[in-house]
Amino acid sequence: MNRKSRIGISLSRHLTPPRIFILSFALAILIGAILLRLPFASDRGHLSFVDALFSSAAAVCVTGLAVIDVGKDLSFPGQIVTLVLFQIGGLGIITFSVVLFGLMGRGISFKEREIMQSTFLHTPRRDFIVIVKEVLRLTFIIEAVGTVLLFVRFAQDFPPATAFFHALYNAVSAFNNCGYSLFSDSLTAYRGDWIVNLTVMGLIVLGGIGFIVQHEVIAWRRGLQKRLSLHTKLVLLTTGALILAGAVLFYLFEADHILKGVSGPTQFLDSLFQSVTPRTAGFNTVAIGRLTNPTVLVMIILMFIGASPGSTGGGIKTTSFTLLLLMIWNRMKGRYHVNVFNRLIPREIIGRTIAIIFASALSIGLITSVLLFFGGGGDLPPEQSRHFFVEYLFETVSAFGTVGLSMGITPKLNDIQKLAIVLMMFAGRVGPLTLAFSWYLTGKKDIEYAEESVMVG
Repeated sequence: MNRKSRIGISLSRHLTPPRIFILSFALAILIGAILLRLPFASDRGHLSFVDALFSSAAAVCVTGLAVIDVGKDLSFPGQIVTLVLFQIGGLGIITFSVVLFGLMGRGISFKEREIMQSTFLHTPRRDFIVIVKEVLRLTFIIEAVGTVLLFVRFAQDFPPATAFFHALYNAVSAFNNCGYSLFSDSLTAYRGDWIVNLTVMGLIVLGGIGFIVQHEVIAWRRGLQKRLSLHTKLVLLTTGALILAGAVLFYLFEADHILKGVSGPTQFLDSLFQSVTPRTAGFNTVAIGRLTNPTVLVMIILMFIGASPGSTGGGIKTTSFTLLLLMIWNRMKGRYHVNVFNRLIPREIIGRTIAIIFASALSIGLITSVLLFFGGGGDLPPEQSRHFFVEYLFETVSAFGTVGLSMGITPKLNDIQKLAIVLMMFAGRVGPLTLAFSWYLTGKKDIEYAEESVMVG
């Protein structure tokens, strides 16, 4: 065996699917940072490397947290770079490569097939290449419709070319659940606008439910599929319940505060929009820093739950949240197994759900601690610096859920804090468990020892 063959075998052994998946995002972030660092990307001088890295990571990880004003600090080419980054980040680099190879008549490797299966599908399917192509087709159709609807509204405020670019940028950002906007105040200027609010909310929800859910619903409506899968049912029911509950709670907590003095229709739009956007989108039509503490808590919970598996969003995912509730409910009723819709959830899935939630909470705790340790307020009395805890926790959960909402502290972070948030955004996009699994090689035997009980609870 020659040296080239040995290198190839070594690379094949070490480049496991989780590592390839993670490296693809890391490479995209690095390339994006280099591009944003170049003179053509900014109208106001060079971005620092940390700011360029942060902006690139926020775009690729479809988070939307911003240490710069995208609409003012970046030039038109720089804005195009961010648009491409969050389009690629939302769908995944491997998605585009698989479709490109398919169009060229080339096959895909087993590893690429495994990555695609785990990214978009809840169960392996033979027609997954067709589904991936459908994903891209649906994506461009939905984004095009969103662009047209937003253009109709923005054309009333801007010249046609400017209105079109604003519409395109916001539509792609919304569908990919990124939250980047060319408006300095996000969408607060369109707080009571029905077209903008409904269009952006529709794009966020469609991008957040997951591509396999879109595919199944369309196939079911066309009569090509007899019934919806358990996964799709859970996603749709949980998404609807979270949106409704979030809107009701937002109205109740803000009726005498940020919603006071505005019209009924605007109150309705505000409540609904701020219920949808914490689910990994990052747009806002009200000032997040002015919300009451109960509302901030609700938004933190929604950001932690996030979008659905196989979507453009982050968080622990809607299905994980629902399975956790179902597990608790079944245990309270004395049932060891988790049953839903006359189906039994495999123990492996339940174990993975618990691990995901715990790993996510642990990651948030660690990064929040870093922000607090290296943050400001150290010279202030505890009662005067208490607000930093809420702001840093909100920022960290927003980064983990790839949301992009902020209480206004993102531009004030120092370089160490920015790098910590970059790590959190990255972990939130690829998944903390995937990030952990990538360190270990597969194929090692799992040794089973004798059982011994311990007390819990």
